[in-house]
Amino acid sequence: MQTAEIHRRWLDFFEKRGHTVVPSASLVSDDPSLMFTVAGMVPFVPYLSGLVPAPYPRATSVQKCIRTNDIEEVGRTPRHGTFFQMCGNFSFGDYFKEGAIQFAWELLTTPEADGGLGFDAKDLWVTVYEEDEEAIALWREHSSLPDERIQRLGKDTNYWSTGQPGPAGPCSEIFFDLGPEHGIDGGPATDDDRYVEIWNLVFMQYEVADVKSKTDFTILGELPKKNIDTGMGLERVAFIKQGVQNMYEIDQVRPVLDRAAELTGKTYGADHADDVRLRVIADHVRSGLMLIADGVTPSNEGRGYILRRLLRRVILSMRLLGFDGASFAELFPVSRDAMQEAYPAVARDFDFISRAAYAEEKTFLRTLASGIQILDTAVETAKAGSVAVPGDTAFLLHDTHGFPIELTLEIAEEAGVAVDRTVFSELMQEQRDRAKADAKAKKGQRADLSVYKELRGLGETLFTGYDELVHESRVLGLVVDGVPVREAHEGQIAELVLSETSLWAESGGQDSDQGVIVGDGFEAEVLDVQKPVPGLIVHTVKVSVGTIGIDQRAETRVDANYRRGATQAHSATHIVHAALRDVLGASAHQAGSYNKAGYMRLDFTHSEALSAETKSEIEEISNLAIRSNYEVVTREMGIDEAKAMGAMALFGEKYGDRVRVVDIGGPWSRELCAGTHVSSSSEVGMINLVSESSVGSTNRRVESLVGLEAFQSFAAERAIVQQLASGLRVPRAELVGRVQDLGAQLKAAEKKIAAFEAEKLAQRVPELVASAEPIGNVRAVLHSLGAVGSADDVRGLAIQARDRLAADAAVVVLAGDAGGKPVVIAATTEGARNAGVRAGDLAKLGAQVLGGGGGGKPDLAQGGGADPTQIDAALAAIRGRLAE
Repeated sequence: MQTAEIHRRWLDFFEKRGHTVVPSASLVSDDPSLMFTVAGMVPFVPYLSGLVPAPYPRATSVQKCIRTNDIEEVGRTPRHGTFFQMCGNFSFGDYFKEGAIQFAWELLTTPEADGGLGFDAKDLWVTVYEEDEEAIALWREHSSLPDERIQRLGKDTNYWSTGQPGPAGPCSEIFFDLGPEHGIDGGPATDDDRYVEIWNLVFMQYEVADVKSKTDFTILGELPKKNIDTGMGLERVAFIKQGVQNMYEIDQVRPVLDRAAELTGKTYGADHADDVRLRVIADHVRSGLMLIADGVTPSNEGRGYILRRLLRRVILSMRLLGFDGASFAELFPVSRDAMQEAYPAVARDFDFISRAAYAEEKTFLRTLASGIQILDTAVETAKAGSVAVPGDTAFLLHDTHGFPIELTLEIAEEAGVAVDRTVFSELMQEQRDRAKADAKAKKGQRADLSVYKELRGLGETLFTGYDELVHESRVLGLVVDGVPVREAHEGQIAELVLSETSLWAESGGQDSDQGVIVGDGFEAEVLDVQKPVPGLIVHTVKVSVGTIGIDQRAETRVDANYRRGATQAHSATHIVHAALRDVLGASAHQAGSYNKAGYMRLDFTHSEALSAETKSEIEEISNLAIRSNYEVVTREMGIDEAKAMGAMALFGEKYGDRVRVVDIGGPWSRELCAGTHVSSSSEVGMINLVSESSVGSTNRRVESLVGLEAFQSFAAERAIVQQLASGLRVPRAELVGRVQDLGAQLKAAEKKIAAFEAEKLAQRVPELVASAEPIGNVRAVLHSLGAVGSADDVRGLAIQARDRLAADAAVVVLAGDAGGKPVVIAATTEGARNAGVRAGDLAKLGAQVLGGGGGGKPDLAQGGGADPTQIDAALAAIRGRLAE
């Protein structure tokens, strides 16, 4: 049975039993505490926790998930994958244990010909929380399992909670027995790999508090509404139903593994280490495909860093299998073809996906080449000195260049040298400790969303600001310092919830409105407006006059000038996006935005910097669209209708069943957007494209001033031009040529000065050579030059002095102050190197004293720092090293 068929059967089964089919949410989680959607229940957490009323009594989904916390286990076990799909059925105060158990047993054991999954009951085992007599009785009643295959286990395995105060409850897990050839008898209680967990039924029954650990908490009582949260691992069921050994061999993954084996000339199943690498490649390519399809692009932080790490592990695994070239163009289309039946978007958006992946591979292959140069130098140094490759070098390669330690070890072993694993491990542990401390700090900063639960239960906050700037409402809730209160007093900062509001809450790239909220005897300045949970708008205010109380009437007043600027900027974002696509083609797709009054920022998919001519063309098209006075039309419609008429859905954005479509000039710019906009393009006023930069290997960013701010910027530049023209006594038309002439004159003068200074320094060579003195087993020149023009001057002088001493075992170390930055240059003759003295070691030592870093080759090296007053101390340290 193909994976997509299991997917389809799951949804059909539960839809026929009254469940609302909910499409998979994005891999990018809405939960601010999660980087990715890590479980099938994540999109339903607001409903399961009671934070938001569930829109349906029962639901089902097949949810895309990503987990990378145990990435090192990928390929080594049959069941660890970074991307996986979780089939779930959910009940929100509807059916409970009996319904969940009945549904699970029916779907699993119904024959395939009748729409079920066709499992034989003799292969199934169940575990139940040891004190859950109700669940045990229900399994006996509704399944054909004998008592010995219903096992009781403790809280550590069969009790679910979030680890925080709130809902919790026992769970029941269903396992498949792979057979005696795969392990020992005894069922899941043995914790043997023979028994594969395929389905977990969570009975969300109690409210817990005083949570000290997974097994130590206080049960306050039963929840007023009991919920069901289940999860069946699609890949696990697929590998069982397809008769293969692990998830990497199922139909959605195996084709990539086979193509990688073809490219590398390996035979899957012939060598364990090679098999692990092939499985890593197959898993990570699929994960990369799905992440990019959901709008994630490679970067150095957050989700982009996780994606980058996955893609680079593919490249490194291919290299360890003997394939050094680019492979993504061979692997990603294979993964696309395997996944498109279940996820058609990977085929529809493959142009975007492939460009992002291929650009990352190209960049990393260059990085890999430079890393290998570093490693080659370290290996040669180790071979010459009969020592190991330093652990800090191995860590640098891992941390900065993406080399796994396995690659460093393999290259070093081929060269016959060891790697200092002790220091490497210490540095890795330090990095883990920092990461844990950072994660703990961030966890401590998370808002306790439970404070909004009761407020959200009163209903959604109605936004009226599309049609009006002033609206009368009612105070529903007040929160001060995270605690619900009845009143907020003058001078306090409070979070204010109203029944309706005309103030825009930050979302969709548009910053929140500015304004005030006033009522009988009070006035409050609006500091921020956010949506901490879906459907709830929260105003952060400073009470400037009087006292705000629950149930008071309150009038929201939007700052009209700010809103005008914000709508100008948001509409300008759409205009610039359309202009980019006009100039660069449809591949230039928005990848993020931010706009506020007077300013807009737009990230878009493109791998090359824009030329001055291209930027000018984009700016001209944008302003021509403004001059054309295009009508701006907003309409609300169903998501399918909007997409059918060509409305652009943006990567990374999430949309409901009903959406707003914003047209500027008809189809010229047609996007799904909930933000506020002008009514005609001429109202934008002016767009001044002020910068363009890189935000990753596949993304660029443009920033523009909008409206009055754009005019003010042009006016400021005009004033500067007038001042320069007046000061240089030339007409404005000749200003550029005059500045270029002055630049050429200055460059020529600097060149003459540099030549003079170099000649002056060269005259010091005889003096330096004559100062050579015996230190240790070499002749050494250690000298501070005082103020110097640049490090190049010091380097040239050191080389000349060393060449004069070439017949001896000699060392030349010169230091100087280059514009407040100390520099130290070390140069050695062949005789000194044969005596064991290396320039790189000396430069590194001197740089450490100077408060910086350095190093280089054994014959010539450079260091620098931050404190020129320590030059004499640096030379003294080097003298001491030579004496040793």
